[in-house]
Amino acid sequence: MNRPLNLGTPAEFRADRLVDVLIPTRNRPAELAVTLAGLAAQDGLPGFGVVVSDQSDGDPAYAHPAAATMVRALRHRGHPVLLTRRLPRRGLAEHRAYLLAASDARYVLSLDDDIWLEPGALHRLVTAIGELGCGFVGNGVHGLSYTDDLRPETHGHYEEWTGPPTPERIRPDTPQWNRARIHSAANLLHITEQLALPPGAWRAYKVSWIGGCVLYDRAKLVDAGGFDFWRRVQEKHQGEDVAAQLAVMSRYGGAGILPSGAYHLESPTTVTDRDVEAWEVVLADEDTPQPA
Repeated sequence: MNRPLNLGTPAEFRADRLVDVLIPTRNRPAELAVTLAGLAAQDGLPGFGVVVSDQSDGDPAYAHPAAATMVRALRHRGHPVLLTRRLPRRGLAEHRAYLLAASDARYVLSLDDDIWLEPGALHRLVTAIGELGCGFVGNGVHGLSYTDDLRPETHGHYEEWTGPPTPERIRPDTPQWNRARIHSAANLLHITEQLALPPGAWRAYKVSWIGGCVLYDRAKLVDAGGFDFWRRVQEKHQGEDVAAQLAVMSRYGGAGILPSGAYHLESPTTVTDRDVEAWEVVLADEDTPQPA
């Protein structure tokens, strides 16, 4: 029998670490176990922390024996883990704001609960953001069931940064918005194969936004407003990550990183109520002329 799982406390967890990984989850015990297993296998970055915040309808996903074992494996390898519940649900943006407030780390990785990270992926992201000095870097996620689905028409949206990323004001009516097309299916995997990078090499490229696996400079994310806009959007929304990234990019710039070590589990979404795009609400507020 599994013995009771120590949840940890916010006071014990909070520390001046280099990196904390923030994972919101709901009704996904199997997927959470895989996500945690990927983190437990990361190398080259000792001592990063992990926060899991659960909003499941029944028992928390981390109580499942497979997920609980991965929590114990992370702790065994020297990684503090905080397990929390955030109920009642108030929407995705509020959930991410809650997770962000739990960390004092230099960098925070916003990681969805259906992403497996290959060994070395987190170290590469931390190396990249340290060298680039921008607001965030991210790994677009691969859908491996699309490996044989080659879409060369999307590859033209790939454009590398030739120096440190600079601030960009990205909007849906600009050509830069179409950069997101390279993150569908297995497009990014195909682009990476064409680049044939030598071992250990990586490239930074221009993005509109990245879903699923984004490493933020926490202070810059907070300065850009974080996810505090949750109070301005109704509970049933999506696109909260887009809103936050657009704000950070406008001040500090952002980049995607190749190769990506993030793989989408391709499970059915648990976000079935998507009445509003949070980024549309936030941009409408920002772009509305103010009275003189």
